[in-house]
Amino acid sequence: MILTVPLACLIALVFGALGLAKALAVPKMRELAAEAGFSVGAYRRVGLLELAGVAGVALGPAVPPLGGLAGAGLLLLLVGAAVVHLRKGDPVARLAPAVVCAVLVVGYLVALFG
Repeated sequence: MILTVPLACLIALVFGALGLAKALAVPKMRELAAEAGFSVGAYRRVGLLELAGVAGVALGPAVPPLGGLAGAGLLLLLVGAAVVHLRKGDPVARLAPAVVCAVLVVGYLVALFG
C-alpha cells in the first residue's frame, strides 16, 4: 500500500502529459498518429482515454475499485500500442516505452490490491 501513491503519481505524470498532448493534437502527436495509421481524431480519443485513466488511477488509493478499472484500461491501451508497434515492424526501442509503462501500471495494480 505504501507504493500505491508514488506509483499513482508517476502514472499520472506520464499518462497525463502524453494524454494531454494527444488530446490537444500537438504537432508531434499529429506526426505519431500519422505514422501509426490513426486519424488525428482517433489519436485525440486515445488521449482522452489516457486522461480518464489518469483520473481513475489518481483516485485509486481512495477508491480501489476505480483505480483497478482505470489501471486495467491503461493496460488495454498499452497492449494496443504494442500491437501497433509490432504490426509496423518497429524496432524494440519504439516498443520499449509501452512495455515500461505496462510494468509501471502492473506494479500499481499489485500495490493497490496486493
